[in-house]
Amino acid sequence: MSKRTLAILSALGATTIYGLNHTIAKGVMPLYIKPFGFIMLRVLGASILFWSISFMGPKEKIESKDWGRVLLCSLFGMAINMLAFFKGLDLSTPINSAVLVTTTPIIVVILSFFLIKEKIRMLKIAGILIGLSGALILVLYGNEIRQDASKIPLGNSLFLLNSLFFGLYLILVKKLLEKYHPLTLLKWMFLFGILYNLPVALTEFLEVSWFSLPFDAIWKMAFVVIGTTFCAYLFNVFALTQLKASTVSAFVYVQPVIGILFAVISGRDNLTTVKIAAACLVMLGVYLVSKKPKPGKIAD
Repeated sequence: MSKRTLAILSALGATTIYGLNHTIAKGVMPLYIKPFGFIMLRVLGASILFWSISFMGPKEKIESKDWGRVLLCSLFGMAINMLAFFKGLDLSTPINSAVLVTTTPIIVVILSFFLIKEKIRMLKIAGILIGLSGALILVLYGNEIRQDASKIPLGNSLFLLNSLFFGLYLILVKKLLEKYHPLTLLKWMFLFGILYNLPVALTEFLEVSWFSLPFDAIWKMAFVVIGTTFCAYLFNVFALTQLKASTVSAFVYVQPVIGILFAVISGRDNLTTVKIAAACLVMLGVYLVSKKPKPGKIAD
């Protein structure tokens, strides 16, 4: 098997893990672990895993002038966005989650315009308007009466908050990735993530009956920590060594499809007209903002 084929399978594997995560993580909350306690488990487990393999990366020190940016990246990427996502998943549904977190590329374009003055072409403006209209439809009209999703509009709003802060994280971490190895950054950011989450997540973490958890809950928690937080990232890193970034990013369109199909097949969620319409609008919006101009064409 060629390295390119392996890289494509790795990118697909990462996307599949992210798609499955919406339903699997929902399956243990709040019965076995509450959302903030889950985040504590996630950052603690990820920190241990990334520090344990950090020897595989280069031995490099982070310059003092960059620690502020590292701390902000950790706050936005390993604390606020994760807390918002898991609380949203607790209050809403897996399909809503799979659709709304896909708005991240749209959020990044908007933030890039305001923060780093990146020009937005007319095609991207159209994508932003279409994608956000889909998200707005799901937030305003996607309410359902369900026992496992008590406050769907609030949960959906938290998914958008998650996308906002993850977008901020992606913009801030870009300069750091140009200077440092990913493992160097991740081991520190997840370590600081423990400290950030400690005040709000420790109580829920300690409430878990760790020694009486059924196997069904254990494997789902392990999937989120090892699969979603650790393996999926490593798969993406390997894919990026063999494929263009645009090729890897194209897999973002597969994630909501996998997420929706798995949620329906497993019986954890159901499709409605509102969800289908919102998903189509969001996906079209993401496609338009991600579409690169043809070579030689002047941007609008």
